[in-house]
Amino acid sequence: MTKLLSRSALVASATAVALLLSGCFFGGGTQQDAGPDVDGVSAELLPYYSQKVTWTDCDNGAQCATVIAPMDWANPSPETDITLALAKHEAKGTKLGSLFVNPGGPGASGYDLVHDDVDFAVDAALQRSFDVIGWDPRGVGRSTPVTCYDDAQLDQYLFGLPVNPVGSDAWLDEVTKSAVDFGQACLENTGPVLQFIDTQSTVHDLDMLRAIVGDKKLNYLGYSYGSDIGSYYIENFPSKVGRIVLDGATDSSISVFEVGLVQTKGFQLALENYLTACPDMFGADCPFQDGKDAALATIRGLYDRYDATPVAGADGRLMDAGVLDTAMSMALYSQDSWSYLNDLFPEAEQGVTDTAFFLADYYYGRDSDGTYSDNSLEAFIAIYCVDYPVETDPAVLAEQNVELQAASPTTYRDYPPVGDLTCKNWPYQYIGPDITALTGKGAPDVLIVSTTGDPATPYEWGVALAKQLESAHLITYNGEGHTAYNKSNGCVDRAVDEYFTKGTVPATDPNC
Repeated sequence: MTKLLSRSALVASATAVALLLSGCFFGGGTQQDAGPDVDGVSAELLPYYSQKVTWTDCDNGAQCATVIAPMDWANPSPETDITLALAKHEAKGTKLGSLFVNPGGPGASGYDLVHDDVDFAVDAALQRSFDVIGWDPRGVGRSTPVTCYDDAQLDQYLFGLPVNPVGSDAWLDEVTKSAVDFGQACLENTGPVLQFIDTQSTVHDLDMLRAIVGDKKLNYLGYSYGSDIGSYYIENFPSKVGRIVLDGATDSSISVFEVGLVQTKGFQLALENYLTACPDMFGADCPFQDGKDAALATIRGLYDRYDATPVAGADGRLMDAGVLDTAMSMALYSQDSWSYLNDLFPEAEQGVTDTAFFLADYYYGRDSDGTYSDNSLEAFIAIYCVDYPVETDPAVLAEQNVELQAASPTTYRDYPPVGDLTCKNWPYQYIGPDITALTGKGAPDVLIVSTTGDPATPYEWGVALAKQLESAHLITYNGEGHTAYNKSNGCVDRAVDEYFTKGTVPATDPNC
């Protein structure tokens, strides 16, 4: 799950993690799966569940396909159908079935994950045993997409700074207009499907995809926000659950504010863990040799400095504390990226913006030529605005600001308590699902993987979800970074692989 950044009230919901796109160039040869599984499907949904998917060879050894889904699952109509894009790598050995994979976001491309880098998606054991399938959820990438701004407009939306003093009436009018304009552009350029870019609709899409490829049960690996899709699938279709693993799990029972609050604590913890490890891990390359507290004070000073006086980068964009925060967060997603922080902070002290914009651009999916490689930001906002209700009570918002400041005193920025202006002014409001604990009653055993040092999906969320789902088993990874499977930890990988390939559930919850 992407961190709910708030670089200003202008962009209240932040972005999705960027994945590089690569086109699917169709070649010769086609293959069809076994017949669709249509048991128990209603007559009005039968045309969708019974469609035959035709896979066409494309590059990277993958196969590609496009299928249709109803825009509105409650009122299906051929006139408003949407398309879903899929990519598949066939099993290299004896096939046990299909394994659907989602990388998270929301807004990240499952198509690209599987098409471009299946080795990153799953390890060799699962590639031998399953057809590995990734798809772009509705609103994302090659599926019927959310479309809002062109590249120049998106640059202005993300990096343009208000001209009026923060907190003034003119400032509030300015940032509110920006939020309204963005939402209206999304509506005008996307159309009525914008109302249905929600997680519950994606869950129904996934069940349809399971049926179309001929699987009686769903095998699924969901990373980060992909665990949301998986947990709601378990809740809505328990009898169709095969083997499901949720890595980087989220807690469905908490509000969007609580999501942001826990993430804020998680990134503060990750920053402190980096600062504690830095001298031993990086030696003389560590820019912080005087202890964690001194380092935190230095970073706090950088935030205040760049909030007061942004600095222009090489391309003219202004680096403020929001850009610094996005860059730092990007580097904290993985311990392997911590070395970027060794450059980020010294450069910021010198007024140099190179590493900050490099990391922020990677986070936003922005290429060096100023183009955006995907629509992940726009999809992220569209999904969140219909998945969560918006808080508008000024008193509650003021209390939330106090909690956020306490959660992250190093990086907190004291903006007026105006709330999420983007979702508040979104063309369509919250449609669910209800914010409540899930049970998954009737589902077979599923696995939850959670990392103690995960800043984006903190460990407590995995613990909570494992308690809520009646058939869940928790795999704990004691380490840093966002998600754990297929990242060189043998304990985690063995437990997940044996579950998928043999149906083996750990006798006791592994502590890796």
